[in-house]
Amino acid sequence: KPVSRPRFIALLLVLGTLAVYLPVAHHGFTLYDDSNYVTENPMVENGLTWAGVKWAFAWHACNWHPLTWLSHMSDCQLFGLDAGMHHSVNVLFHAANSILLLLLLLRWTNALWPSAFAAALFAWHPLHVESVAWIAERKDVLSTLFALLTLQNYTRFVDESKVHPPSPSSGATRSSRSKVFYALALLMFALGLMAKPMLVT
Repeated sequence: KPVSRPRFIALLLVLGTLAVYLPVAHHGFTLYDDSNYVTENPMVENGLTWAGVKWAFAWHACNWHPLTWLSHMSDCQLFGLDAGMHHSVNVLFHAANSILLLLLLLRWTNALWPSAFAAALFAWHPLHVESVAWIAERKDVLSTLFALLTLQNYTRFVDESKVHPPSPSSGATRSSRSKVFYALALLMFALGLMAKPMLVT
């Protein structure tokens, strides 16, 4: 079966993102904030523990972002203090965000090449280097993931909420699935706020 054009573009987008950002896997932790978030934070270094989960839901490092803390704890649980793996997780989140943006723009506009261009600009623009290559900025790539999932689900809610023409057996109807997508949009938005409260804007 031939690969469809959107899938091929998505593959190129991912490969390009990995080519641009994966060199950060050879970098270490930075002195600024990575110590507060990971290397000198015993609660995070211990990985996922019940005490750590409770700790994550309090205010730390001038922020309330429990999902971000849990994400860092998961990295420590899986990779210890291997900075390259922590960086690589950021890169994978950013690659996933680029694909989600491509799919969202394609759904909104039905214009493949402009959507692909915008997604590539988002994926490879130097302004994203700080968010992707800085371990302490996990909150940015993580909240973006949930922001895009919020928009995806809200878009599905709007589509499913449209009134369908009446059929001979029933009057005009709305899909019962619209409430499911609305609930998913609210859930994704809540998770995004738990990754970085600035998402409220």
